[in-house]
Amino acid sequence: MSFWRYSRRAIALVWSTHRALTVGLALLTLAAGLMPAGIAYLGKLIVDAVVAALAANQAGAAPDHAQVLLLVGLEGLLVAGLAGVQRGIDFCQSLLRVLLSQRVHFLILDKALTLSLAQFEDSELYDKLNRARQEASVRPLSLVNRTFALAQNLISLGSYAGLLLAFSPWAVAILVAAGLPAFVAETRFSGERFRAFQWRSPDRRMLAYLEIVLAREDHVKEVKLFELGNRLLTRFREIFRRIYAEEKRLTIRRDGWGFVLGLVSSSAFYGAYAWIALATIDGAISLGEMTMYLLLFKQGQSAVAAMLGAIGGMYEDNL
Repeated sequence: MSFWRYSRRAIALVWSTHRALTVGLALLTLAAGLMPAGIAYLGKLIVDAVVAALAANQAGAAPDHAQVLLLVGLEGLLVAGLAGVQRGIDFCQSLLRVLLSQRVHFLILDKALTLSLAQFEDSELYDKLNRARQEASVRPLSLVNRTFALAQNLISLGSYAGLLLAFSPWAVAILVAAGLPAFVAETRFSGERFRAFQWRSPDRRMLAYLEIVLAREDHVKEVKLFELGNRLLTRFREIFRRIYAEEKRLTIRRDGWGFVLGLVSSSAFYGAYAWIALATIDGAISLGEMTMYLLLFKQGQSAVAAMLGAIGGMYEDNL
């Protein structure tokens, strides 16, 4: 419940920041979700048209060059349109990022004016305020962008599934199931990374403090007078090593599991590749359909991975 509640709050914040850009982003996301399936279907028509033209040529009839050229032109226009849509999405996101950053920073500074001196001296509250200043202008838009990315990939996956169902419902099931293990792992490690970031916040603040004491001219006299340089530098090194060890441990675990689960996804794709190729050899589907199904399965895998990655990122942004 809290996952979607915070997501709705972030969307409401972006909506109130600039409604026109938010609507534009939503419409462009819808177009970006539908167009790849159209490109794949046109590719199928092109291959089948070429095969038909070759058969006509071998039979001594006139091949239909005009149909092939028309289909190629249509696919080219659709690809160009998709590139324009992606540029439009980047444009809307860039402007929203600037506007939202200014607004959120204003809200944080306005809230800071209401805090008492005792509250500023509370280390836990000070950590929260610092994290808010560092991340609050980024996290809401990141959450909204991931929400739109999730919607885009859901639309794409739905259009891919509609075309793949003509081949076999099992192809759709394999497509979705292959991405689930990676999603579970990503969600788990997102939570661990966030908790580690919280635990390390006092250490990072201490590192920043030691760096200031050792490097700024208004502290150098005391450091040299009391011969504190080596002691403070040793403390700086110890804290850094502790942070690095934790980061290294998480990175090794995340990348190791990512590699293993990536093999599952690759195995699913090549299993489907063999299945579709054999169906083509047996005459169950045309060469154009084989080309389309292989492209749909590959793009569908990417859509599932991006969709589950967006959910994992949304989970992390909501933490």
